[in-house]
Order: sequence, then C-alpha cells, then structure tokens
Amino acid sequence: MDPEASWQAITGMRLRLADLLESLGEADWESPSLCAGWRVRDVAAHVALAPQPPGMPAMLASAVRAGGRFHVLNHDVAVRHAAARSSARLVAELREHAASRRLPVVTNYRNILFDVLVHSQDVAVPLGRELPAPRDAAVAAATRVWAMGWPFWARRRLRGLRLTATDADWAAGRGAALDGPVEALVLLLTGRVAAAVPRLTGPGRALLRPAGSPSSG
Repeated sequence: MDPEASWQAITGMRLRLADLLESLGEADWESPSLCAGWRVRDVAAHVALAPQPPGMPAMLASAVRAGGRFHVLNHDVAVRHAAARSSARLVAELREHAASRRLPVVTNYRNILFDVLVHSQDVAVPLGRELPAPRDAAVAAATRVWAMGWPFWARRRLRGLRLTATDADWAAGRGAALDGPVEALVLLLTGRVAAAVPRLTGPGRALLRPAGSPSSG
C-alpha cells in the first residue's frame, strides 16, 4: 500500500475501533485484551495516543521510570492515559484524531498501520466481537511484520514454516504449510498464537510452539 492508501486505512480502522468501543459496557472495558497485563481500556488508550504522542521530555521521564524497557514504557504510558480519561473520552479522542497523520518520533506509518489493525483484534477477539480488517491493510501489515526483526522476530519464531494466506495474495517462509486468512496470519506474526491457531490449517500447525499472550502492544 502506498502512503495515502495506508493513511486512509488507518483512519478507517481507528473509526471502526471507536464504534466498537462505544458499544461496550463498562465491564468490557476492564476485560483482559489479548496482550498480557493490558485491559481493553489500556489498548484503547494506546491507540488513541498514537496521533497525540507525549512530548520528548515526558517520554524521556517515562523511559527512565521504565528502566529503559520499551514494553514497560509502552504499557505504563497507556495505563496512565487510560486512568486519566473516561471511556467516553477515549472514544472521543479516537474519533477526533482518526485522520491525524502525526507520528511518534520512533515509528512510521507502516508500523501505525499494523499497530491499529492488531490492537483492534486485541480488543475484539477476547470479547467475541467481529471487527474485520481491510484485506489490503492486512496484507501490508503481514509484509511489514515479516520484514521486521524486533520486537516480534517473526521470521525467527516461525522458521521452518511456509505461511500462505487463503484469502489474499500473500505468502512467506519455507517449510511445512500453514494456511489461513491473512488477518489470522498477522495475529500469528505478532505473537498472538492462541488467537490465530483456531483459524489456521495445514501440517505446520502442529509445529507451532505454544505461546502466552504478548506482553506489549
């Protein structure tokens, strides 16, 4: 996807996530997401923060408190943002900034694309909700995550497997076949193994290592 199409997809996914969140009861907001230690509320705050990142002094202070550990920093900033806002305010922020193209200094639009796609599923899947991702956005997300090293190390974790999307023109890796919808493959690539496995088929499925929930967004 080119930058313009990517930003349009990001806007649409932010708005659809806001619609889903608005339909939730307060108990749902406190439910665990697919990320260990992250409530639905915390994930919502994380996505809402992306287009309104804290200033550098605040981020440096947060990094010091987190001991330089990025996943702790990511979690703590989201939790503090969530604690200071009502559910309605978080939904309003998502809508208000849905079309914003501001970026945190450490990332780019390709990362924001898969970030909002995956975090939307982090909310929807454990609540039993349907929130399909745009097919082209899921393909772009899979391509980006496969090409990355840190923090997912997908090529290393999934060595010996040939991943093939059954609903899109996307494949990667070499080895035992593992097939499924590209959206499920994105969950697998980003460490959401338990959520992805029920939607996957092929001999490669037996080779997947059990994994807990990812510890960060």
